[in-house]
Amino acid sequence: MEFRPVFHLLLHVIVPLAIARLVWPKDWKRAALWMLAAWVIDLDHLLADPVYAPGRCSLGFHPLHTWPAIAVYAGLSVPKKTRWFGVGLLIHIVLDGIDCLLM
Repeated sequence: MEFRPVFHLLLHVIVPLAIARLVWPKDWKRAALWMLAAWVIDLDHLLADPVYAPGRCSLGFHPLHTWPAIAVYAGLSVPKKTRWFGVGLLIHIVLDGIDCLLM
């Protein structure tokens, strides 16, 4: 197995955990769980054929990885009730963008 896809998946766990610990130290466990729950946006990969294509950039290709969706994620990061989930979604998108650049 190639290193880049495995490293990319690890970052989807490590980065939200690190940000939760740094930004919300008192509530880091809850924050981390909500940010990790943002992985749900990868369900849109099930609409693609093939479902997993290691050389495909997900940004702009999958419906939940488009600019209108990203605008919603930014909006979700503003209210306190949805902030952790919104931040998690934005982290996910940034990590996917970095992965696209590395391809």
